[in-house]
Amino acid sequence: MGDLNQWFNSLPPMTRYWFGGTVAFSLLGRFGILQPHWLILHYDPLFYSFQIWRPVTALFFYPITPATGFHFLINLYFLYNYSLRLETGLFLGRTADYLFMLLFTWLCCVVVALMGNIMMLMDPMVMCVLYVWCQLNQETIVSFWFGTQFKAMYLPWVLLGFNLIVAGGGLMEFVGILVGHLYFFLAFKYPQDFGGASLLSTPQILYDYFPNQRGVMSGFGQAPQAPPAGGNGRGGGGGGGGGAWFRGQGHTLG
Repeated sequence: MGDLNQWFNSLPPMTRYWFGGTVAFSLLGRFGILQPHWLILHYDPLFYSFQIWRPVTALFFYPITPATGFHFLINLYFLYNYSLRLETGLFLGRTADYLFMLLFTWLCCVVVALMGNIMMLMDPMVMCVLYVWCQLNQETIVSFWFGTQFKAMYLPWVLLGFNLIVAGGGLMEFVGILVGHLYFFLAFKYPQDFGGASLLSTPQILYDYFPNQRGVMSGFGQAPQAPPAGGNGRGGGGGGGGGAWFRGQGHTLG
């Protein structure tokens, strides 16, 4: 238990809270300590009974059954792996910016979920984080099951197609891709490739609680470099600036 506790405490804060909350709420629901119908996202109890905790618990809770247990573990693996890579890479020393990214994508997922009657947010949120990492590491060669290899930019679509064929789903993964692309476009593509205004800015209150750490070198690359014309050398609050596309090592998924 000492080694497990040491490993858990060594995780960066947002990944640690997200990972720990997911494990805790899912296990509490699995053993009946918390009733799952109180944890999922429902429109009527949220707005008519003011059960305002549902968008939060729907992020952390996933129903663990013999049929869903393997999918839960795969999602948990992706959550840990790609959230860790972002928080110790592009967002290293910038906890407030990473928290803002998670809050923005979470709010977007909540809105889409309420319109599409999606009751749990683990799948789309994990796909959001995975999609952003893949866009920042497009040329990285990743390995999938059965020894297949391809560029990271294709990984979200491979996972979508794999889930569509094997499980007959795909809706929640597609929502995650759309929301992840929305964040990536607003934070990086629009202001840097199209010269538009920075539409995402981390609120100052998040910096008050999680101030940036100066003098920290990123371990997994930085965001695409902004065009020099008209730039002031500062990174955007929602995404950060400077640097180049990361060209790192491949990553085994299966």
